[in-house]
Amino acid sequence: GGVTLAEASLGELRSLNPFCRVDILSKTNVTLGEEVVLSKDVLGTHRPYAAIVVTKLLPKKELLQLNETARSNGIAFIMAITNGVTSSIFSDFGPHHEITDATGEPTQTLAVSNVEVLDEKPKLLQVEGVKDGETVVVVTVAQNDHGLEDGDVVVLEDMRDGMEGLNGKSVTVKRVAIASPTAAKVDTRGVAFKTALALPTAAVIANFERQFDFYKASFDEEEGDSGKKFPVRTITIFNRLALVLHDDNGKKLLENSSNGSSGGTSMFGNYQSGGLLNQVRPPIAKQYLSLATTLEKTPVPQMLRGEDWELGKGVDIHLSIAAVLDFHEKEGHWPRLHNEDDATQVLTLAEEISNKRKAIEGACWSQNIQYGFPMGGAPRELDEKRIGRYARLFATELSGFCAFLGGAAAQEVIKASGKYTPIDQWVHHDEGALVVDECKSNVGPLFGSRYDHQIAIMGKDFQARLANQRIFLVGCGALGCEYLKGLALMGAGTGKDGKIWVTDMDTIEVSNLSRQFLFRQNDVGHPKSVRGAKVVQRWNPSVNIEALEKKVGTDSEDHFDDKFWDSLSVCWNALDNVEARKYTDARCLFFSKPLLESGTLGTKCNHEVILPFRTSSYNDGVESDDNETQIAMCTLRSFPYLPKHCIEFAKQAYFSDYFEFGPDVYENFRKDPLAFFEQLDTMEPGDQRRSLRMIKAFIDLQEEAGGNIDFNGCVRIAFNRMVKDFRTSVLNLCHSADEMEKSSGDKFWTGTKRRPRPVDWTNPIPLLMEYLYSTANLYASVWQVQGVRDRDEFQAVLDELKLEQPQWEPSGEKVDLSEGDEEEGDSGAGDENDEKLKGELYKIDSSKLQPAQPQEFEKDDDLNFHIDFLTTATNMRSWNYDIKPSARHTVKVTAGRIIPALATTTAMVCGLVDIEFCKLVLGLQSQGSDKFLNSNINLAAGSGNFTTFAPDPAVPISTGLMSPHPESFTSWDKIEVSCTTNEMSVEQLVQYITRSFGVSVNRIFLHGDTTDNAIFNAMDKKKLDWKIDFEEDGKVTVSDGVFTQWPQVRMAVQMLGRLPPTSKQRAIFKSQVEKVKVALDQTKESFMKKFTGKVSDTYHDVYRPSEEGEEQDYFDTVFKARDYVTLGIDCYAESKEDITLPCIKYMFSHTKN
Repeated sequence: GGVTLAEASLGELRSLNPFCRVDILSKTNVTLGEEVVLSKDVLGTHRPYAAIVVTKLLPKKELLQLNETARSNGIAFIMAITNGVTSSIFSDFGPHHEITDATGEPTQTLAVSNVEVLDEKPKLLQVEGVKDGETVVVVTVAQNDHGLEDGDVVVLEDMRDGMEGLNGKSVTVKRVAIASPTAAKVDTRGVAFKTALALPTAAVIANFERQFDFYKASFDEEEGDSGKKFPVRTITIFNRLALVLHDDNGKKLLENSSNGSSGGTSMFGNYQSGGLLNQVRPPIAKQYLSLATTLEKTPVPQMLRGEDWELGKGVDIHLSIAAVLDFHEKEGHWPRLHNEDDATQVLTLAEEISNKRKAIEGACWSQNIQYGFPMGGAPRELDEKRIGRYARLFATELSGFCAFLGGAAAQEVIKASGKYTPIDQWVHHDEGALVVDECKSNVGPLFGSRYDHQIAIMGKDFQARLANQRIFLVGCGALGCEYLKGLALMGAGTGKDGKIWVTDMDTIEVSNLSRQFLFRQNDVGHPKSVRGAKVVQRWNPSVNIEALEKKVGTDSEDHFDDKFWDSLSVCWNALDNVEARKYTDARCLFFSKPLLESGTLGTKCNHEVILPFRTSSYNDGVESDDNETQIAMCTLRSFPYLPKHCIEFAKQAYFSDYFEFGPDVYENFRKDPLAFFEQLDTMEPGDQRRSLRMIKAFIDLQEEAGGNIDFNGCVRIAFNRMVKDFRTSVLNLCHSADEMEKSSGDKFWTGTKRRPRPVDWTNPIPLLMEYLYSTANLYASVWQVQGVRDRDEFQAVLDELKLEQPQWEPSGEKVDLSEGDEEEGDSGAGDENDEKLKGELYKIDSSKLQPAQPQEFEKDDDLNFHIDFLTTATNMRSWNYDIKPSARHTVKVTAGRIIPALATTTAMVCGLVDIEFCKLVLGLQSQGSDKFLNSNINLAAGSGNFTTFAPDPAVPISTGLMSPHPESFTSWDKIEVSCTTNEMSVEQLVQYITRSFGVSVNRIFLHGDTTDNAIFNAMDKKKLDWKIDFEEDGKVTVSDGVFTQWPQVRMAVQMLGRLPPTSKQRAIFKSQVEKVKVALDQTKESFMKKFTGKVSDTYHDVYRPSEEGEEQDYFDTVFKARDYVTLGIDCYAESKEDITLPCIKYMFSHTKN
């Protein structure tokens, strides 16, 4: 009591970030006049306010004056208000605002592979602003698609061979296109077209000219003087750009040429190799209108829900705000909760405002609006229900709306810096669906409960149902923290039957603190779920919550069992990977549970409401974690030209080989050589070779160290790696390229191929010491010896070792100079050496080998040397190839595949999902999925990227069957077969499916299983008819099918038919056939056992792991706990067309077995 909201929040806000100063302007009411707003020393920073955020409506005069003061003094003004089931955000950056980065998306860096000067632009070549016959400079880039538009600006970098003066200069670029006859039907995605583009531009044009002339001649011959126009299409060549040389940028560029005159383009003809084009985004000047102006002159205010915007429903919200401001000015107070008189007066004021504005051009009034455009003419009726509801619920707030607005408004504040595009002034969101019952005894009276606002809007029965919700929150990271907060504030899981389960296997890291606001510095190292649950329980002690540290997946179904899933009200995902999302979605599909799904990526976010039997599911879509652009291996291996190439190679080759894959296969060999060689036979040839070489290398290291590797040995290993990777390999590559140049007469180092330079220990650069320091300490972790972190001690070790760089001589080994994308060593050429290596390893006594510890890459541990090694290895390779070095943070983000997360985006999308959760509790799914909302929003790119839509309906899956059988189903459906009193055999199940759906069954297997295992396989049934008979004359009769299963027996059968009865060799071949006959008989016996056995028994025998241990125990636990198995059916119709059936839930009783 007596504590203001600001005072209550101050301590928590300060604890979020000790480096961010937070304070209360005044503990007493203060008028926000100019002396306050225009302070030049805010919180002792000697700086003025950059932004003002209004979070509740102020009296009209004060509000409009505050906005005018802000906009006229360069202060951003943001208003974010929520009243009842309505929220509004307003953004004003004044009459002069410059956007320096409209989207925040990374700019393009394009590698130049050729520069050509065309003295006279050919007619077929099309470049905006360049006439035929004029000189044009065409740049070819290494990327297939430059992604630039006409008029984009790039900065030249890394130009060389006499073109260094162009570095740092800006130039405008235009797209390059070529005219092609429509009849030619050129496939721009085809291999032939892409191969042709590898030629010089002049050659490409010559090819198109020949094509053009051929089709033009044919057209003229056929059409003659018909007057028809020769049909031509324009093909954009996306790996080429033209430099604009006649604008200001171009003129400055030419001033750097040798003569600075019209002949300045000649310097581009000297291009040999190198060069980068770095895209720059020119600033965008914007003007914003005042709050007073936009409140009156926004004819169709934006609504978050697209359909509402098109129908003009934002007009009623806009008029409601204007009316409430006038109401307060007239009455001296805001509309009171559930007060009909106040609501009536607000509606009257709204009508008066609308009528007054009819004559004002561009004003917001109740006119006809279609597809988002004002149509004028006769006025439409005001939405009295919407405006009345706004007034009656004006005094209330919902936590979901608060989170949504908080995230969106905070992102708008950031835009004051010029980064990102502000919203187009107004965005409203109204969720009238939440008000389903305004019965007075349900929404009141209120007795001071912390949930009074929710009760006033959605009712006491809603609050009772909410308290007994049973919620499974999967993940407690950025999204999970925000969801836990919302659930605790709403009072979910506070009833006798209510509960929240939150699970997350991760522990809290320092990097989490910027967006996972439930955690503080003293939480670092502790489980996320445990600490998150503890915080929200402190906020709301009534919440029943259980924190778990378990992975949710196929290996935890003994804990998250059927009873658990059956008991849930909703599953709520707060995950960051596709695999886990697919699993929880599959569980919700099977148990018919609603799923709330969301995700963020920087300023982008989306959410999805998945309703049983009503909407599509997550698994109905196609999504993968493998969304990264692939880089050709030859580029990474020998010809890098961008920093990211060096980072990827350091991660994929150096770190993986030396510290992950290498130690792992070595340990497999050391612990059990025989098992390793068995495993080796199952590998691809390339992986076999790589494994053998890695093991041999690790053994050689120990022999060189005298049998035991200590830290000095780790330093030597690091030094040898450094010499091999950054000197010897470079010298070998250059030598081979020089030899190729001599033999062919063609220059090798052209385009993006850079001639590398070797490191030299006799004249070391500082980077060499950094590499040795991080690499030696990382090897110390592998060999489990004490590292040396002290720099002076490390230097002393180096001085003592007196390391010497070996003299380089051409090795004679073939260096791969190809520009293809084949992996090294995948051919069969090394088979002989591989066998030799195997022979050497067979002789090794593995018991005498030193253990090694494989490293599991961990980006967030600053003490493990992982990122340190990657950074130095990356920059050593960058130095070799004269590529710009990469900062440690850049290496960490790229190699660690870090997905950027922002607190603003997280809060906004979680707020929207909280609102959807309220709809679930209200039971709105029974009214149709259109009551719910999905979103796809980018907070950085302006309000045009606030996209919301109703959930997609459930996706129909065609069965291929004809009526009266079901012609389609959805992923929510399953076929239930109940055999709890008298269980079917597999044979009876096959007959049941055949009889029920008129199909022939190929296989019956565990639903979702992708292996060849099955409880029934029609191919195995056919084997019952296979025979192997020995006749009296010694010949053998064998069914043809036998040869498909055992092809090796064919020769034995043929020989038995040819050899005379007296031949001693017959016994050998007969023995081979007899062994196959035994195998066939066993196969038949095995099949019949499964075929005639009970379905559950056969399932158990097929899918139970054969080896004793944890996997077998886990299978037994899950199997015994369930009275069903889920089966997939592979079947076909009489027409041989494949038939698709839903999952079968086959139910049985363990006690009857």
